[in-house]
Amino acid sequence: MADREKLQALIEKYGTPPDAPPGKRIVHTPLFQRVMDASSGALPYANAATFLDLPYRPEAAETADFGGLDVALIGVPLDLGVTNRSGTRYGPRAVRAVDRVGPFEHVLRVAPIVDHKLADVGDVRFSSRFSLQQSHADIEAFFDKVVTVGVIPLAVGGDHSVSHPILRAVGRKRPVGMIHVDAHCDTSGTLEGARFHHGGPFRQAVLDGVLDPERTIQIGIRGSSEMHAEFSHDSGMTVIHAEEFARMGVAAVIDKARAVVGLGPTYLTFDIDALDPAFAPGTGTPEIGGLTTREALDLLRGLAGLDIVGGDVVEVAPQYDSTNITAHAAAQMLFEILCLAVMALDRRRQGGR
Repeated sequence: MADREKLQALIEKYGTPPDAPPGKRIVHTPLFQRVMDASSGALPYANAATFLDLPYRPEAAETADFGGLDVALIGVPLDLGVTNRSGTRYGPRAVRAVDRVGPFEHVLRVAPIVDHKLADVGDVRFSSRFSLQQSHADIEAFFDKVVTVGVIPLAVGGDHSVSHPILRAVGRKRPVGMIHVDAHCDTSGTLEGARFHHGGPFRQAVLDGVLDPERTIQIGIRGSSEMHAEFSHDSGMTVIHAEEFARMGVAAVIDKARAVVGLGPTYLTFDIDALDPAFAPGTGTPEIGGLTTREALDLLRGLAGLDIVGGDVVEVAPQYDSTNITAHAAAQMLFEILCLAVMALDRRRQGGR
């Protein structure tokens, strides 16, 4: 470095003092220091795996205030509603095992672990491993308890049918809007005598009065199931197909999503098959021509400021994921939704919208 004075200033600021304790890090940005102070300091590959390396608090479900948490991360290991390849019951375990996510979101400049009470509360307890209907009742009861005490629920599935009972809990007092990132609309009707499956949760949520279709936008839609999407259009949902996404560009899609959901309470659901199989092969119904992970990150980050009241990431099937990239992508999408949720929580606490 030619400027000796600048070099000396850097040495004085960033050089390790001889009397510094072993392992002491010198960080001058206050936010960065707070993130480091809030981090456990444990090795990312050590101890039992939890979502985003959060504290494990399964006992919170047994307390009156759900442990006093701000956000509860919940596993929903269910795949009784799949129409193609099974295996998403192992999704929560695979996502928990990802260790290279967070704690700081560098674009939004958010660190959810700072000043927020967060925990992985374990998985929904199912009373039957065979009955989809009973499992949905178990999910609704679990999430109803979370929502009733004012805790924000973030879930990892499981197949997409789990979003229906979650929405029944989140939208019980008033219908919510929804941002739905997926390859499929998931608004089909009865299939082979079954109303409840991963291809139709949002039709049922609208008919139950817990989801506002006119405040719902579906992004990344493509593939062979278009004939099942009549309800999306007839009910007033906004549908952006994958090829439209490419033509519009991420910024225009973000603007459209923000206009559709407005300022009201909004649920965010992310089916990992929204991503192109090049980025997420480990899923039950892969469809080529999807979003890249960078596009998905840009999309989610562009939703900052919305009133996010809950969310989920679903359809991770790790046995088709030989390199673990699907689980890694899912964990990052979950982290982005968590950041949006705590930002919304902070605004509500400050009296804003």
